[in-house]
This record gives sequence, C-alpha cells and structure tokens, in this order.
Amino acid sequence: MQPVISQIKYNDHDIDILRLDLMHEGFQGNKYYKLKYNIEEAKDLGCSTILTFGGAFSNHIYATALAGKLHGLKTIGIIRGENDMHNPTINFWRENEMVLRFISREEYKRKDEPAFLNKLRDTFGKYYLIPEGGTNKAAIRGCTEILSGLENKYDFIFCAVGTGGTLAGIISTPNIKSKIIGVSVLKGMDLLTEKVTTLISNNNSNWEINFNYHLGGYAKYDQKLMEFIDQFKSNYSILPDPVYTGKVFYAIFDLIDKNYFSPGKKILAIHSGGLQGWDGWNYRFTNK
Repeated sequence: MQPVISQIKYNDHDIDILRLDLMHEGFQGNKYYKLKYNIEEAKDLGCSTILTFGGAFSNHIYATALAGKLHGLKTIGIIRGENDMHNPTINFWRENEMVLRFISREEYKRKDEPAFLNKLRDTFGKYYLIPEGGTNKAAIRGCTEILSGLENKYDFIFCAVGTGGTLAGIISTPNIKSKIIGVSVLKGMDLLTEKVTTLISNNNSNWEINFNYHLGGYAKYDQKLMEFIDQFKSNYSILPDPVYTGKVFYAIFDLIDKNYFSPGKKILAIHSGGLQGWDGWNYRFTNK
C-alpha cells in the first residue's frame, strides 16, 4: 500500500502528513493495521467469531464491526453503558451485523478476568478475543507497517496515543531512526509510558509520550481546540478528528510556536483516521 503524503507549512516549518484517513472508508487509519493480523490469526485458528470491548462511541468497535462484515466473520461487541437507539455509532454497528451486549460500568471492569471471559464463552461459544482498543501483539505487528517506505525520512514523527498499540508498533518499526513522539489523548495515564515499553519489540529508546495536550482527558476539548480544527481544515483542506488527530496537530503547532524544533527539521504527523467519529461527536456534543 503506497503511502499518501500531504505537505503543509506553518511558521516556516514544513510538515508532512501521512494520510491514513484516505484508506477504506470506516475501516481506515491505524485501525486497519491493528486489525489486519488479528483477522488473519482468527481465520488461521479456525475461529469465525471475534469478540471485543469498548464504549458507546468506540472507533475500535466501529472498525471491528466493518472489518468483520468485510471478511465474513461474526462480531460481538461488549459495550460499556446503556443502549441508545439514537446513537449513530451504535446504529452503524448494528447495520454491520455486530451482536451487541450492553453491560454496566461496574461489570465492564471485569473485562480482563478469566472467569468473566469464560462466562462470555458459555454465552456466545468459541470466539477470538481482541482487547479494548485493539492493542495486542497482532495489532503491534500490523502497526510496524504504517511507516513502510518512510522509516528514516524524518527527524520527528508524531502520532496520537490511546491504548498505546499504534505508538508501540511505530517504535518497533525495523531500523527506524526518527524521534517518535506520541501525543496522549488520555488523562491520568501515568503508567502509559511503562505499558508502551513492555509492548515494543525492539530496543528503540528514541521516543517519548507528551501528556500536555489531552485537554482534560479522552474526548475532552476546549474552544481553542475546536477553533484550531476549523482553521486547520480551512487552511489545508484536511479534516482532523477532535478526539485524536486534532490534538496531535494542535500539539505540533504549539511546539513550533514554542521553538521546539530547530530550523530545517523534517516533521511527519500521522493522520490516523477516525473521521467517522464526527458522527458520534456531533450527536454527543452538538445535537443535545
């Protein structure tokens, strides 16, 4: 798959953007790479059902539902919280034939317990398990392919960080020399750096996670971020999403304003997709 690069300029700094958002609609961006080898492994194991976990607006659940339908696999989503028949994200899952089980937030905390997973097997039969957010060894293997052909063209590479799988895969890219900076979209993730360290498959230490741009946590925002996204789209004809990539571009521009980068440094920002999340965002924050 040939990488698509958009080039923009801000305050005399050139920024390349890896356009993973231009891949298959819905099944796009980092989710394609995270699911690629999970689907392959499920099929190799003779497993026709994928079960996974997420919240009511989860991009991971969205991508899993679509990928399952495309590959002829049954998908089951164990969803934290209540069923909302008006939520466009949930409705998309149903349209793609995902079986949904809504559970309480208290019960959801048990999602990693063997007894709870066995109970789900009693209910649904044999399944291939993908954890919340999609981060596991197969996902990291897939994410090592994101930079294919671009490994050492840049001084800095930026990506959004949620559960850490995409960042771990990029860090694990063979022979990579670039400084990799993950922009955390979560608050209170003190152990995230330690978690990513355990996930990477090489000895690369040329990376860090920046925790200064989460704006209060997952899907949290302020007026400055929303104005930035509107201006970014207007200036460059590229739409970020407000949960992940909007915060990445916001971080890069702010670091440029603070003279973080020496002149002439080559910067790559990964647009990891997730644009379908705007439907859920608008429903959640605009239409209510």
